[in-house]
Amino acid sequence: MIIEIDGGHAGIGFSSCHFIPMHEKCSRLHGHSYAVRMRIEGETGADGMVMDFVVLKRRLREMAAEMDHKVLLPAASGIVRIEERDGSVEVSSCGKRYVFPAEDVLMLDIATTTAEEMARMMAERVVGETELPPTVRSVSIGLDEERGQTAWHTKVL
Repeated sequence: MIIEIDGGHAGIGFSSCHFIPMHEKCSRLHGHSYAVRMRIEGETGADGMVMDFVVLKRRLREMAAEMDHKVLLPAASGIVRIEERDGSVEVSSCGKRYVFPAEDVLMLDIATTTAEEMARMMAERVVGETELPPTVRSVSIGLDEERGQTAWHTKVL
């Protein structure tokens, strides 16, 4: 059995900006209004559910809120240099330099802020930070950069 949450319809999303170093178009600082999707595959439990939608939607909303209206930076990048000082974050990459207020930045433990890497990070967080029933076999996160353009990552348990 598969259950699915469509964040575009459920109001689970966030707006953020990022850049992808060395990409022809996306190396410029730009933003998206992301929608978060989720699929859980497993068997129904004694309560007749694979998992409670309320619990899953709460977890997705918490993660989305962390990223909402932030500059997303790849803290594990070998290309992007990030330095924090005096309440600011200075970012250097491929000949470009940005300075942001620290409160406007979220550093993610990923190498690049592509939708693919963010979907992987979110799937791993859901698995690691959510009490899942033993009947759940996989957790998939889809991240829409725009409608019709979604990156999916599946974590098999």
